[in-house]
Amino acid sequence: MTGLAQRQLLVKMIHEAESAGAGRGKACQVVGICIRTLQRWSPLGSDEVKADQRPEAVRPAPSHQLTTEEKDAILAICHEPEYASLPPSQIVPKLADKGIYLASESSFYRVLKAANQLHHRGRSQKPKPARVATTHTATAPNQVWTWDVTWLPSTVTGRFFYLYMVEDLYSRYGVVWEVHEAESADLAAELMQKGVWREKLTDSHQLVLHSDNGSMMKAQTLRVKLDQLNISQSFSRPRVSDDNAYVESFFRTLKYGPSWPSQGFTSLDQAREWVQQFMQWYNHEHQHSKIRFVTPAQRHRGDDKAVLTQRASVYAQAKQANPARWSGNTRDWSVITEVTLNPERPAEGKKAA
Repeated sequence: MTGLAQRQLLVKMIHEAESAGAGRGKACQVVGICIRTLQRWSPLGSDEVKADQRPEAVRPAPSHQLTTEEKDAILAICHEPEYASLPPSQIVPKLADKGIYLASESSFYRVLKAANQLHHRGRSQKPKPARVATTHTATAPNQVWTWDVTWLPSTVTGRFFYLYMVEDLYSRYGVVWEVHEAESADLAAELMQKGVWREKLTDSHQLVLHSDNGSMMKAQTLRVKLDQLNISQSFSRPRVSDDNAYVESFFRTLKYGPSWPSQGFTSLDQAREWVQQFMQWYNHEHQHSKIRFVTPAQRHRGDDKAVLTQRASVYAQAKQANPARWSGNTRDWSVITEVTLNPERPAEGKKAA
């Protein structure tokens, strides 16, 4: 509904446009109304602009609406100890089981809302807004690491080996990894120390380590070690595996490849040897689809810029040699300059826009 003040303003603008030589239909179109609407607001020959009468209209009450006695009966039922902690969605079926019908479920809700009694019952809590995911953006290697531990099955039922894996967010490079027979915060702390040594990071280097909410990830031993290494910890939301999506994607590549031993590993040494071979392939041979099909090692070293520049040159020459085969630009071989962990999602309104 358009308020009276807004109507008066629009009518005034249309009249001014008409005085300046504009057509009435065009002026109405510009302000977003039709001529019939203008005639209803301000009839020809009248300078008065009419207010909307709909809010003041007196409408007859429905003949089948609940009476005051029926509403009181609904409230009385909801106050009984047997139903006091239940929502209408459960009260109505229970009454039906007893052969009682007072009103529909939606009517129960309306009556409770009108009486300001539509609240959470018993010890139930109001829904809490979802916690915002932790977001980090890396523009170079060794700014953000993600890590996790996954199980490697053995040939013995119920026995597993554990792969500790640290991956660089920017380059997808496997920085450091180890396979052990148990999960241990001490082993995790040693792994982080080895990663810092391997990458030759100084005490002043700012590094974020992201993980899930596992007990080992939050263990005091690991926390102390990370403080010593000047590494800031970051955690996923509880029970949201997607918040650590990059390392989870790595584990999928690990376990769904053709060389994965589906029957399990016979020993710890075999598991370590297999993982070592896989990591050699992953870091130095695997052309990763999310970093323009360069290897993680190339991107980690910064060699991807030259590789992608050379590919772009090849495509440019091919287009120049036979332009009729290219309907638009050549394939995008530009360097991906930043990678974001859990990027913020636009609100529904922004999506629609």
